[in-house]
Amino acid sequence: MELSRRKFIKSALTLGAFSIVPRRVLGGPGFTAPSDELTKAVIGVGGMGHWHLGNTGARLLAVCDVDEEHTKEGMRIGGPGVKGYKDFREVLERKDIDIVHIATPPHWHGLIAAAAARAGKDIWCEKPMTRTIAEGEKVVEAVKTYGRMFRINTWFRYSGDRFYDSGGTVKEYKKLVQSGMLGWPLTVTIAASTGFEWKFYWSGKTDLTPQWIPPELDYDFWLGPAPYKPYHRHRTHETFRGYWDYDGGGLGDMGQHYLDPPQYILGKDEESPVKIEVDAPPQHPEAASSFRRIFITYADGCRIVLEGERENEEIPFIEGPNGKLFKGFRCTIPNIKEKLSALPDPEPTLGDFILAVRTRKKFALNEQNGHRSATLVNLAKIAWQLGRTVHFDPATQRCKNDDAANRLIDPPMRAPWHF
Repeated sequence: MELSRRKFIKSALTLGAFSIVPRRVLGGPGFTAPSDELTKAVIGVGGMGHWHLGNTGARLLAVCDVDEEHTKEGMRIGGPGVKGYKDFREVLERKDIDIVHIATPPHWHGLIAAAAARAGKDIWCEKPMTRTIAEGEKVVEAVKTYGRMFRINTWFRYSGDRFYDSGGTVKEYKKLVQSGMLGWPLTVTIAASTGFEWKFYWSGKTDLTPQWIPPELDYDFWLGPAPYKPYHRHRTHETFRGYWDYDGGGLGDMGQHYLDPPQYILGKDEESPVKIEVDAPPQHPEAASSFRRIFITYADGCRIVLEGERENEEIPFIEGPNGKLFKGFRCTIPNIKEKLSALPDPEPTLGDFILAVRTRKKFALNEQNGHRSATLVNLAKIAWQLGRTVHFDPATQRCKNDDAANRLIDPPMRAPWHF
């Protein structure tokens, strides 16, 4: 099955030439006709796809899944007028769809997001943004080229919600770091005491025997660009995250939720780390299991530490040469809350994706800073999978003198799929 059928190429080229400026903004900056309702489609309607079906702000027109049962359920939830598809390319051909929600397994995120951008759609993508760093580069390029709006479905950096069990909000942590009271460089530790144990043991199995493919599932299409492996139920649907080919265990599943806020707190939205170290048992070549610690270090000495084992709650969440902040916003600096309340808030960002679509102003967590935080996840996965330290060049977005790591940064796609 070819990615670029003749009809799809013709449609995409037409959209690229004439529909980069959406119909809702043809009247000028910020213009929205009263009758101009935003519309959406959801691609991947199992698991998190159900949440996207019910998300408000745009009218659902289409659902798409390679599992017929998922598609039928999505149509049922969506109600009258919602059409079902198996092939995402048919969804992208529809000129009446404004926003595409991507809730497939991560090995499909990059391909579908880039194709959606070429087709003139705005994009709401599940985390992680992409399964590999090279795929993230392609998405950033496509979104920029075709002038699309993009968001990742994680929200802590802008929502004002408490950051898991840490006891504070990302805005409060950002103010603390910006104040300089803790000094520099800083270490941010994501540990069980701040919620990181959730879904941590999302492991694959190493003893899979081939099974019959259920008739409702197009397994070859489900695999898509991933290497061919004989079907086993544990590879697909709810448990696919335990396999390197499709995600990367609990780190791949939840990592961007946990790593994007520290990136923002430390002011690293335009940087990437230079060294990733790992302490973990040897990993199976196909199935992810667990790790003890991963250390992510930037050129200026700032670090993010992922604690994979339960530790006591006295590990500092943020630590600098002048002070430490613990769970519950307990700080070695006296009266820290009062001191922070007197300081200006961080620069506001746009946290309403529908407003971003209408105004064409970048969403708070977009393709650029989202690619940076997905790169943290993907570099940590690479060091974990290889079982050793990797050295990364942020300028080239490749590892230095490390062919094995670079093959994981930009692995080949199974034919005929390609960007």
